[in-house]
Amino acid sequence: MNANLVPATSEAVARAARLLRGGRLVAFPTETVYGLGGDATRDAAVAAIFAAKGRPRFNPLIVHVPGLVEAEAIAVFDVRVREVARRFWPGPLTLVLKRREDCPISLLASAGLDTVAVRVPAHPIAQALLRETGKPLAAPSANRSGQVSPTEAAHVAAEFGNGIALILDGGQCSVGLESTVLDLSGPRPCLLRPGGVTLETLSEHLGPIPVGGGDLDAPRSPGQLSSHYAPRLPLRMDAASARPGEALLAFGPHPLPGFAEMLNLSPCGNLTEAAANLFAMLRRLDRPEFTGIAVMPIPEAALGRAINDRLNRAAAPRP
Repeated sequence: MNANLVPATSEAVARAARLLRGGRLVAFPTETVYGLGGDATRDAAVAAIFAAKGRPRFNPLIVHVPGLVEAEAIAVFDVRVREVARRFWPGPLTLVLKRREDCPISLLASAGLDTVAVRVPAHPIAQALLRETGKPLAAPSANRSGQVSPTEAAHVAAEFGNGIALILDGGQCSVGLESTVLDLSGPRPCLLRPGGVTLETLSEHLGPIPVGGGDLDAPRSPGQLSSHYAPRLPLRMDAASARPGEALLAFGPHPLPGFAEMLNLSPCGNLTEAAANLFAMLRRLDRPEFTGIAVMPIPEAALGRAINDRLNRAAAPRP
Protein backbone atom coordinates (compact mmCIF):
# COMPACT_ATOMS: atom_id res chain seq x y z
CA MET A 1 0.00 0.00 0.00
CA ASN A 2 1.36 3.41 -0.99
CA ALA A 3 1.23 5.71 2.02
CA ASN A 4 1.09 8.76 -0.23
CA LEU A 5 -2.04 7.61 -2.09
CA VAL A 6 -5.09 9.08 -0.36
CA PRO A 7 -8.78 9.61 -1.19
CA ALA A 8 -9.33 13.13 -2.50
CA THR A 9 -11.26 14.48 0.49
CA SER A 10 -11.41 18.22 1.15
CA GLU A 11 -8.77 17.74 3.86
CA ALA A 12 -6.50 15.90 1.42
CA VAL A 13 -6.97 18.61 -1.22
CA ALA A 14 -6.00 21.26 1.36
CA ARG A 15 -2.90 19.21 2.28
CA ALA A 16 -2.02 18.85 -1.41
CA ALA A 17 -2.32 22.60 -1.93
CA ARG A 18 0.07 23.25 0.98
CA LEU A 19 2.58 20.83 -0.52
CA LEU A 20 2.30 22.47 -3.95
CA ARG A 21 2.78 25.96 -2.50
CA GLY A 22 5.89 24.58 -0.82
CA GLY A 23 7.35 23.47 -4.13
CA ARG A 24 6.47 19.76 -3.87
CA LEU A 25 4.86 17.55 -6.53
CA VAL A 26 1.32 16.17 -6.26
CA ALA A 27 -0.56 13.82 -8.61
CA PHE A 28 -4.24 14.58 -9.10
CA PRO A 29 -7.12 13.47 -11.34
CA THR A 30 -8.48 15.39 -14.28
CA GLU A 31 -11.21 14.32 -16.70
CA THR A 32 -8.49 13.30 -19.20
CA VAL A 33 -5.70 11.50 -17.27
CA TYR A 34 -3.95 11.92 -13.90
CA GLY A 35 -1.54 14.86 -13.86
CA LEU A 36 1.78 15.29 -12.04
CA GLY A 37 1.39 18.80 -10.71
CA GLY A 38 3.87 21.42 -9.58
CA ASP A 39 3.80 25.20 -9.14
CA ALA A 40 4.23 26.47 -12.71
CA THR A 41 5.67 29.78 -11.46
CA ARG A 42 8.63 28.12 -9.69
CA ASP A 43 11.59 27.01 -11.78
CA ALA A 44 12.62 24.43 -9.19
CA ALA A 45 9.16 22.82 -9.07
CA VAL A 46 8.95 22.65 -12.86
CA ALA A 47 12.46 21.17 -13.01
CA ALA A 48 11.36 18.57 -10.46
CA ILE A 49 8.54 17.49 -12.80
CA PHE A 50 10.99 16.95 -15.66
CA ALA A 51 13.33 15.03 -13.34
CA ALA A 52 10.58 12.81 -11.90
CA LYS A 53 9.26 11.90 -15.36
CA GLY A 54 12.65 11.66 -17.07
CA ARG A 55 11.14 14.03 -19.62
CA PRO A 56 13.19 15.87 -22.27
CA ARG A 57 13.37 19.54 -21.36
CA PHE A 58 12.58 20.62 -24.92
CA ASN A 59 9.08 19.13 -24.49
CA PRO A 60 6.71 21.82 -23.08
CA LEU A 61 4.28 21.28 -20.21
CA ILE A 62 0.59 22.14 -20.05
CA VAL A 63 -0.29 24.74 -17.42
CA HIS A 64 -3.62 24.23 -15.63
CA VAL A 65 -5.67 27.13 -14.27
CA PRO A 66 -9.18 27.25 -12.78
CA GLY A 67 -10.75 29.69 -15.24
CA LEU A 68 -10.52 32.22 -18.03
CA VAL A 69 -9.49 35.09 -15.75
CA GLU A 70 -6.45 33.15 -14.53
CA ALA A 71 -5.60 32.08 -18.11
CA GLU A 72 -5.66 35.71 -19.29
CA ALA A 73 -3.03 36.53 -16.64
CA ILE A 74 -0.48 34.29 -18.36
CA ALA A 75 -1.34 34.30 -22.09
CA VAL A 76 -2.44 36.71 -24.83
CA PHE A 77 -6.17 36.48 -25.60
CA ASP A 78 -7.99 38.07 -28.49
CA VAL A 79 -11.67 37.86 -29.47
CA ARG A 80 -11.20 34.57 -31.35
CA VAL A 81 -9.34 32.90 -28.47
CA ARG A 82 -11.90 34.08 -25.90
CA GLU A 83 -14.74 32.66 -27.97
CA VAL A 84 -13.02 29.26 -28.17
CA ALA A 85 -12.21 29.33 -24.45
CA ARG A 86 -15.77 30.22 -23.48
CA ARG A 87 -17.12 27.43 -25.69
CA PHE A 88 -14.80 24.61 -24.59
CA TRP A 89 -13.55 25.46 -21.08
CA PRO A 90 -13.67 23.88 -18.61
CA GLY A 91 -12.87 20.76 -20.62
CA PRO A 92 -10.31 18.62 -22.44
CA LEU A 93 -8.93 21.35 -24.71
CA THR A 94 -5.46 22.88 -24.36
CA LEU A 95 -4.71 26.16 -26.14
CA VAL A 96 -1.19 27.10 -27.23
CA LEU A 97 -1.03 30.89 -27.00
CA LYS A 98 1.57 33.65 -26.94
CA ARG A 99 2.97 34.31 -23.47
CA ARG A 100 2.17 37.71 -21.98
CA GLU A 101 5.20 39.94 -21.53
CA ASP A 102 4.62 39.75 -17.77
CA CYS A 103 3.81 36.01 -17.83
CA PRO A 104 4.68 34.52 -14.41
CA ILE A 105 5.06 30.97 -15.77
CA SER A 106 8.54 29.47 -15.64
CA LEU A 107 10.19 29.56 -19.07
CA LEU A 108 11.16 25.94 -18.43
CA ALA A 109 7.47 24.99 -18.61
CA SER A 110 7.37 26.60 -22.08
CA ALA A 111 10.65 24.90 -23.07
CA GLY A 112 12.02 28.38 -23.73
CA LEU A 113 9.39 29.17 -26.38
CA ASP A 114 7.38 32.39 -26.64
CA THR A 115 4.17 30.38 -26.19
CA VAL A 116 2.43 28.67 -23.29
CA ALA A 117 0.05 25.69 -23.36
CA VAL A 118 -2.88 26.36 -21.02
CA ARG A 119 -5.99 24.41 -20.02
CA VAL A 120 -8.95 24.75 -17.65
CA PRO A 121 -9.82 21.22 -16.46
CA ALA A 122 -13.42 20.21 -15.82
CA HIS A 123 -12.74 17.67 -13.06
CA PRO A 124 -14.11 18.90 -9.70
CA ILE A 125 -11.05 17.69 -7.76
CA ALA A 126 -8.67 19.43 -10.16
CA GLN A 127 -10.76 22.58 -9.88
CA ALA A 128 -10.79 22.42 -6.08
CA LEU A 129 -7.02 21.88 -5.97
CA LEU A 130 -6.29 24.78 -8.34
CA ARG A 131 -8.46 27.18 -6.36
CA GLU A 132 -7.09 26.00 -3.01
CA THR A 133 -3.48 26.29 -4.23
CA GLY A 134 -3.95 29.71 -5.80
CA LYS A 135 -1.21 29.01 -8.34
CA PRO A 136 -1.17 27.79 -11.94
CA LEU A 137 -0.03 24.17 -12.00
CA ALA A 138 2.19 22.61 -14.63
CA ALA A 139 0.80 19.08 -14.85
CA PRO A 140 1.85 16.59 -17.53
CA SER A 141 0.52 13.05 -17.30
CA ALA A 142 1.68 11.35 -14.09
CA ASN A 143 3.85 8.65 -15.66
CA ARG A 144 7.45 8.17 -16.72
CA SER A 145 8.19 9.94 -19.98
CA GLY A 146 7.01 8.02 -23.03
CA GLN A 147 5.10 5.40 -21.05
CA VAL A 148 1.36 4.71 -20.93
CA SER A 149 -0.64 7.53 -19.35
CA PRO A 150 -2.43 6.87 -16.02
CA THR A 151 -6.22 6.87 -15.77
CA GLU A 152 -6.37 5.56 -12.18
CA ALA A 153 -4.49 6.58 -9.05
CA ALA A 154 -3.06 3.07 -8.77
CA HIS A 155 -1.32 3.57 -12.12
CA VAL A 156 0.46 6.62 -10.69
CA ALA A 157 1.50 4.72 -7.57
CA ALA A 158 2.90 1.92 -9.75
CA GLU A 159 5.01 4.45 -11.67
CA PHE A 160 6.36 6.56 -8.82
CA GLY A 161 5.83 4.68 -5.54
CA ASN A 162 6.59 7.12 -2.73
CA GLY A 163 8.70 9.28 -5.03
CA ILE A 164 6.18 12.14 -5.08
CA ALA A 165 4.66 13.92 -2.11
CA LEU A 166 1.00 12.93 -2.58
CA ILE A 167 -1.38 11.14 -4.94
CA LEU A 168 -5.02 12.26 -4.76
CA ASP A 169 -7.31 9.35 -5.63
CA GLY A 170 -10.37 10.58 -7.50
CA GLY A 171 -11.31 7.33 -9.23
CA GLN A 172 -11.11 6.55 -12.93
CA CYS A 173 -10.77 9.42 -15.42
CA SER A 174 -13.91 9.84 -17.50
CA VAL A 175 -12.35 10.83 -20.85
CA GLY A 176 -9.24 8.64 -20.61
CA LEU A 177 -7.25 10.43 -23.34
CA GLU A 178 -5.14 13.54 -22.99
CA SER A 179 -6.58 16.87 -24.02
CA THR A 180 -6.79 18.10 -27.57
CA VAL A 181 -4.06 20.69 -28.23
CA LEU A 182 -5.01 23.59 -30.49
CA ASP A 183 -2.42 26.20 -31.49
CA LEU A 184 -4.02 29.65 -31.64
CA SER A 185 -0.77 31.58 -31.24
CA GLY A 186 -0.82 32.65 -34.91
CA PRO A 187 -3.41 33.90 -37.38
CA ARG A 188 -4.45 30.37 -38.42
CA PRO A 189 -5.44 27.61 -35.98
CA CYS A 190 -3.52 24.32 -36.08
CA LEU A 191 -4.34 21.04 -34.36
CA LEU A 192 -1.16 19.84 -32.66
CA ARG A 193 -2.67 16.83 -30.86
CA PRO A 194 -6.08 15.17 -31.23
CA GLY A 195 -7.86 14.43 -27.96
CA GLY A 196 -11.06 14.75 -26.00
CA VAL A 197 -12.49 17.57 -28.15
CA THR A 198 -12.72 16.27 -31.70
CA LEU A 199 -11.40 17.96 -34.83
CA GLU A 200 -14.93 17.87 -36.25
CA THR A 201 -16.31 19.81 -33.28
CA LEU A 202 -13.54 22.41 -33.44
CA SER A 203 -14.00 22.81 -37.20
CA GLU A 204 -17.68 23.64 -36.70
CA HIS A 205 -16.57 26.76 -34.80
CA LEU A 206 -13.30 27.67 -36.54
CA GLY A 207 -13.64 26.33 -40.06
CA PRO A 208 -11.06 23.97 -41.64
CA ILE A 209 -8.13 23.29 -39.29
CA PRO A 210 -4.82 21.85 -40.51
CA VAL A 211 -3.43 18.97 -38.49
CA GLY A 212 0.15 18.58 -37.30
CA GLY A 213 2.96 20.96 -37.98
CA GLY A 214 5.79 21.98 -35.74
CA ASP A 215 9.32 20.70 -35.27
CA LEU A 216 9.63 17.37 -33.44
CA ASP A 217 13.03 18.53 -32.15
CA ALA A 218 11.33 21.62 -30.66
CA PRO A 219 7.66 20.72 -30.15
CA ARG A 220 5.18 23.49 -29.34
CA SER A 221 3.09 21.20 -27.16
CA PRO A 222 3.18 17.85 -25.38
CA GLY A 223 2.29 14.69 -27.28
CA GLN A 224 4.16 15.53 -30.49
CA LEU A 225 7.11 13.17 -30.03
CA SER A 226 7.01 10.32 -32.56
CA SER A 227 7.38 7.61 -29.88
CA HIS A 228 5.12 8.20 -26.90
CA TYR A 229 2.42 6.57 -24.73
CA ALA A 230 4.30 3.28 -25.18
CA PRO A 231 3.88 -0.03 -23.32
CA ARG A 232 6.96 -2.18 -22.74
CA LEU A 233 5.79 -4.80 -25.23
CA PRO A 234 5.86 -4.12 -28.98
CA LEU A 235 2.50 -2.97 -30.31
CA ARG A 236 1.12 -3.98 -33.73
CA MET A 237 -1.60 -1.93 -35.41
CA ASP A 238 -4.49 -3.02 -37.66
CA ALA A 239 -4.19 -6.70 -36.76
CA ALA A 240 -6.17 -9.10 -38.95
CA SER A 241 -4.99 -12.39 -37.39
CA ALA A 242 -3.10 -13.70 -34.36
CA ARG A 243 0.64 -14.20 -34.06
CA PRO A 244 2.11 -16.63 -31.49
CA GLY A 245 1.96 -15.36 -27.94
CA GLU A 246 0.28 -12.04 -28.68
CA ALA A 247 -2.45 -10.41 -26.61
CA LEU A 248 -5.27 -8.62 -28.41
CA LEU A 249 -6.69 -5.16 -27.85
CA ALA A 250 -10.02 -5.62 -29.63
CA PHE A 251 -12.68 -3.19 -30.79
CA GLY A 252 -16.26 -3.96 -31.74
CA PRO A 253 -18.57 -6.96 -31.56
CA HIS A 254 -16.34 -9.41 -33.49
CA PRO A 255 -12.95 -9.78 -31.76
CA LEU A 256 -10.33 -11.83 -33.59
CA PRO A 257 -9.73 -15.41 -32.37
CA GLY A 258 -6.49 -17.16 -31.44
CA PHE A 259 -4.83 -14.67 -29.09
CA ALA A 260 -3.27 -15.52 -25.73
CA GLU A 261 -5.57 -12.98 -24.04
CA MET A 262 -8.10 -10.41 -25.20
CA LEU A 263 -9.50 -7.17 -23.84
CA ASN A 264 -12.15 -5.28 -25.80
CA LEU A 265 -12.05 -1.47 -25.79
CA SER A 266 -15.76 -1.39 -26.63
CA PRO A 267 -17.75 -4.50 -27.60
CA CYS A 268 -20.46 -2.27 -29.09
CA GLY A 269 -17.98 -0.16 -31.07
CA ASN A 270 -18.46 3.04 -29.05
CA LEU A 271 -15.46 5.36 -29.48
CA THR A 272 -16.12 7.27 -26.24
CA GLU A 273 -16.03 4.00 -24.26
CA ALA A 274 -12.92 2.92 -26.18
CA ALA A 275 -11.09 6.15 -25.35
CA ALA A 276 -11.90 5.83 -21.65
CA ASN A 277 -10.58 2.24 -21.61
CA LEU A 278 -7.50 2.66 -23.81
CA PHE A 279 -4.65 3.32 -21.39
CA ALA A 280 -5.94 1.09 -18.59
CA MET A 281 -6.32 -1.87 -20.98
CA LEU A 282 -2.90 -1.28 -22.53
CA ARG A 283 -1.42 -1.47 -19.04
CA ARG A 284 -3.31 -4.69 -18.25
CA LEU A 285 -2.01 -6.40 -21.40
CA ASP A 286 1.57 -5.14 -21.00
CA ARG A 287 2.82 -8.34 -19.32
CA PRO A 288 5.99 -10.37 -19.90
CA GLU A 289 4.14 -13.63 -20.67
CA PHE A 290 2.99 -12.11 -23.99
CA THR A 291 5.17 -11.52 -27.04
CA GLY A 292 3.38 -8.34 -28.02
CA ILE A 293 0.05 -6.50 -28.19
CA ALA A 294 -2.00 -6.56 -31.39
CA VAL A 295 -4.67 -3.92 -31.97
CA MET A 296 -7.73 -4.27 -34.17
CA PRO A 297 -8.51 -1.37 -36.55
CA ILE A 298 -10.16 1.71 -35.00
CA PRO A 299 -12.24 4.06 -37.22
CA GLU A 300 -10.30 7.20 -38.11
CA ALA A 301 -13.04 9.64 -37.16
CA ALA A 302 -14.06 11.73 -34.14
CA LEU A 303 -12.42 10.26 -31.00
CA GLY A 304 -11.05 7.44 -33.13
CA ARG A 305 -8.55 9.92 -34.55
CA ALA A 306 -7.19 10.60 -31.06
CA ILE A 307 -7.15 6.89 -30.15
CA ASN A 308 -5.20 6.07 -33.32
CA ASP A 309 -2.80 8.95 -32.66
CA ARG A 310 -1.90 7.46 -29.25
CA LEU A 311 -1.68 3.91 -30.62
CA ASN A 312 0.50 4.92 -33.58
CA ARG A 313 2.92 6.72 -31.25
CA ALA A 314 2.90 3.70 -28.92
CA ALA A 315 3.76 1.47 -31.90
CA ALA A 316 6.52 3.74 -33.24
CA PRO A 317 10.20 2.68 -33.02
CA ARG A 318 11.61 3.48 -29.59
CA PRO A 319 14.33 6.14 -29.35
